[in-house]
Amino acid sequence: MHIDNLVKMANNIGAFFQAEPDRATAVHGVVDHIRKFWDPRMRKQIIEYYREGGAGLSEIVSQAVKQLAEDAVSLAESGDG
Repeated sequence: MHIDNLVKMANNIGAFFQAEPDRATAVHGVVDHIRKFWDPRMRKQIIEYYREGGAGLSEIVSQAVKQLAEDAVSLAESGDG
């Protein structure tokens, strides 16, 4: 999928959770949504984009993708990913 579409989709998810008063809960909501509903290739692509600078990602989405990236590294290091 084209990265511009992924960024737009991720930012739309982030906009939904933006109203959550607890920031950690909001970030978790974005992470959870992407884990549940995005194809693994899409997740990999947005993580790579984030690692390259993540231009255009909203703050909440950047935090969520950072968490996804950290989780991916942890899984890879443990042999489960």
